[in-house]
Amino acid sequence: MVLELERVTVMAGGLTHLYSVDLRLVPGAINVLLGPTQAGKTTLMRVMAGLDRPNSGRVLVDGRDVTGVSVRERNLAMVYQQFINYPAMTVYDNIASPLKLQKVEAAQIRRRVHAVAAKLHIDHLLDRRPGELSGGQQQRCALARALNKGTSLVLLDEPLVNLDYKLREELRAELTTLFADGNTTVVYATTEPLEALLLGGYTAIVDKGRVLQFGPTLDVYNAPVNVDAAAVFNDPPMNMLTSELTGSGSARLPIGIEVPVRGARAAQGANGTCRIGIRPGHLRLSPIRPQALPVRCRLELAELSGSETYLHLHTLNGGVDLIAQLQGVHQIELGAQLDVFVDPGEFFVFGADATLVSSPEAAHGAH
Repeated sequence: MVLELERVTVMAGGLTHLYSVDLRLVPGAINVLLGPTQAGKTTLMRVMAGLDRPNSGRVLVDGRDVTGVSVRERNLAMVYQQFINYPAMTVYDNIASPLKLQKVEAAQIRRRVHAVAAKLHIDHLLDRRPGELSGGQQQRCALARALNKGTSLVLLDEPLVNLDYKLREELRAELTTLFADGNTTVVYATTEPLEALLLGGYTAIVDKGRVLQFGPTLDVYNAPVNVDAAAVFNDPPMNMLTSELTGSGSARLPIGIEVPVRGARAAQGANGTCRIGIRPGHLRLSPIRPQALPVRCRLELAELSGSETYLHLHTLNGGVDLIAQLQGVHQIELGAQLDVFVDPGEFFVFGADATLVSSPEAAHGAH
C-alpha cells in the first residue's frame, strides 16, 4: 500500500499545525516520524488515519484520493502511547475483537490470536483481564489487537513511551521482527533520535508543523539537510559553532583553532561566516586520528546516564559552551581543566543559509 500526502495543511483555533506537507511513505517498511513534542507528528498520523481532514491538500492511497474517507472505511490500525484495552474482556477476547467484527470463523480466530500472542510473549495471559496485567503486558495486548486486524497500514503513536527502559528495548526489537515480512506499512512516531536509529527503515524529521527531510534513516542521520534537521536528529543537541571563513578554505572556530573545511567556498555567505556542527559523541578525551586537535576546557557539570557520561564544558579560549558524550563512566572533578579533542573530518559544515554543505567522512559519520 502506498500512502501519500500532497501539500497537506491543517489549521485549528487560528493556529497552523501542518504547513503544506508533502510526504510519500515507503510501502512495506517502517517509516519513523521523528520530532519534538508538538512538532506535528500526531496531527500527521490523524490525517493519515482519516480522523482529521486537512484544510487543504490531499491524502492518496495507491493513487486514490481518500481525503474525505472516514477512518472506519480505511484499512488501518492505530496504537497510542496510552494503551487502550477493553477492561471487561479477557486478553484473548481483546485480541480477537477485530476478527469477530470481520466475521472471521472461530477456528481461524483461535489460530490467529494464539499466533500473535505467542509473537508478543503474552500467550500465557490469554485468560486474564487487562487489569491483572503489568503496563508492558497491557501494551502488548493493545499491539496484538492492532496487528490482528491484518491491515496494510499500522500507525504507532509513541507506543512505548510509558514503559520502562528494559520493556521498551524488548518491544522495539519485537516490532522490527514482526514487520520484517514487508507486508505492512508502519508509521512510528517518536521524540527520540536513538529510537529512530534502532528501528532503522526510513525517517521523516518533523519540526514546527513541517517535514524537514525524509529518507533512509542512516542517510538522514549522516547528512541532515539543515541546522534544524540536525538539531532534531541529535540528543544531546549538536554543538553548533559560528565560525569565520578565510580565503584559503579554512575556518576559524571560536574555540581557538583554525582548520581546513570541505565546501568552504559554498558555505560562505555575505558576512564570511558558516556554522560548524560537532556531535557530542565526536568530542573525546583522547584522539583517535592524527588530525584531531585539543581544545582546553573547564568542566562545569558531569551527568551519568547508564553507560554514558555527559560533560558540560566551557572552553578557556573563546568561552564557548560544549557538550561531550562519552562512552563509559568517567569521574572528573568539577572545575577541572582538561583537553577534549575534535576531528575536522567529523565536522558538519552549514552555510550562511543554514543548509548542509558537507558532512563527516563516510567512515566516521555514524556511531
